[in-house]
Amino acid sequence: MLINRVKDAPRSIARFRPESRVAKNGEERIARTVSDGEQPASLGPAEVEHVAEIFKTPLTCSYNWDYRVAEDRIRKLYELGKRLNWNASFDIHWDQTPDWQDAEPWDDEQIESWLTDNPWNGYAPWDAMSAERRVEYFFHNQAWSLSQFLHGEQGALLVASQLASSAPTFNAKLYAASQTFDEARHVEVFNRYLKTKVGFRYPVTRGLKDLLDKILTDERWDLKFIGMQIILEGLALAAFHTARNDTNDPVLKELLYLVIRDEARHVTFGVNYLQDFIQTLSEEEREDRAQFAYEACVVSRDRLIATDVFRYFGWDVDEAKRVLVERGINADFQTRLYERVIPNLKRIGLLTERIRPKFEEMGVLDFEDFADDGDIDWRELEKPLEPDVTE
Repeated sequence: MLINRVKDAPRSIARFRPESRVAKNGEERIARTVSDGEQPASLGPAEVEHVAEIFKTPLTCSYNWDYRVAEDRIRKLYELGKRLNWNASFDIHWDQTPDWQDAEPWDDEQIESWLTDNPWNGYAPWDAMSAERRVEYFFHNQAWSLSQFLHGEQGALLVASQLASSAPTFNAKLYAASQTFDEARHVEVFNRYLKTKVGFRYPVTRGLKDLLDKILTDERWDLKFIGMQIILEGLALAAFHTARNDTNDPVLKELLYLVIRDEARHVTFGVNYLQDFIQTLSEEEREDRAQFAYEACVVSRDRLIATDVFRYFGWDVDEAKRVLVERGINADFQTRLYERVIPNLKRIGLLTERIRPKFEEMGVLDFEDFADDGDIDWRELEKPLEPDVTE
């Protein structure tokens, strides 16, 4: 086992290479590779180099010596999670589409639709690119999004494991432990999809990394709940729904269906658990949590800008960001992400009068009276696991 300890997350694209030449239609060919950040698709145990970035946290943990179980919503969500466990190796039909080294990595119909009505049309660097290069941009943009899903899920895995130690009640510890297993599956499936269906992975964005660092290194267990269960998982849930609606890949549809079911339980857990606790805090403590929630929303919004993709294609990053803002590229998508977060913040008491004007400037307060995740639709959560890819 090789452990390479680093001071910061890697910044290069990791590309995966096949282990050998691939036979296709009677001909042999070698899949596309580059030298920068190139990695084998699979390795033996002794060959793996673990790139470990060390962080330290003054985590305040707790035992709970009262093992009596309260039959409440948290307990029911825990039982539901046990019943709906799934296995990525069996419940996702990975062979529905070929792996990246065996086929072109894009769907012609989807690409044609995207290129015809593309918001970058009229932007000089985009117009100067060939049709093939534009298709490559589309693929990189999708790979970048999926990579951020992967990195966010690793963050959720680490936070959930902390909550198993730091959450004060017995039921919350049990649920956090079950969520840790959920998040491990999510990391597994996004990593596998990127390795087998995409062929490369983008590094974590600095904004997402900064937010994860803040959540992971704070000693307050409730701030971890707010940052991960309410903000990051709430935004991720909306992004997963959008990605599932936009893709024609049945493998990705199945993957996202299963992840979405887990994430819906996680967000509901956070809302129900925090709703009563926030009311026990002083006004100053509530305002501190409300300010953190706002800052987390701002960082989460800004991390949706694929600056690494701009940089890869040689664009001026600052200019591209300016054009993106001026044209409102992704603006509707970014706003829609808050349809769940804002109602949930209101439900748990963090949409305070002092913080409301800041959310008003973001243009997301119109969502405050939308349905929140505090009231549980048990029939929806208890549906069978088998995904309907035609949805």
